[in-house]
Amino acid sequence: MLEELFNLVKSVAGEQNQNATSVPAANQNEIVAEATNTVASGLRNMVAGGGLQNVVSLFGGGNNQQTSGGGMLSNPIVNMMVGHFAEKLMSKFNLGSGQASSLASSLIPNVINGLVHKTNDPNNSSFSLDGLLNSITGGAAAQAIPQQAGTGGGLQDILNQLSG
Repeated sequence: MLEELFNLVKSVAGEQNQNATSVPAANQNEIVAEATNTVASGLRNMVAGGGLQNVVSLFGGGNNQQTSGGGMLSNPIVNMMVGHFAEKLMSKFNLGSGQASSLASSLIPNVINGLVHKTNDPNNSSFSLDGLLNSITGGAAAQAIPQQAGTGGGLQDILNQLSG
């Protein structure tokens, strides 16, 4: 699942390169890897800190306005990831604060938006919220959610309940 996340980040970064906010070509693979790590560790830290419901809510948004484009920046989880990623870009890749902030504010929300849409797409079997959270937490997320009798249980059931 982390490979799929990496490929999603790489795809979004490629799209960014065709727009005004570009990923510096010299460090593109390293920046994509760092963005992937930021998203995965951000989600993992939220789950580990007791914020599983917040993560499930983020992914339960489906097509609501919070998950579209810049609206993602209003989500505290996404905002935290953007700040962390901008700091990494400045310290590890020597980007200026303006460039790092612009790149992080564009890349991370678009990656999360893509991830939300892919996990909510019933025709996309490569992404699922269960699979994503299990891969980044080593299965701990699934153990934190009680199964409901006769439903198969797990995160997908809670996601279905939240999204109606």
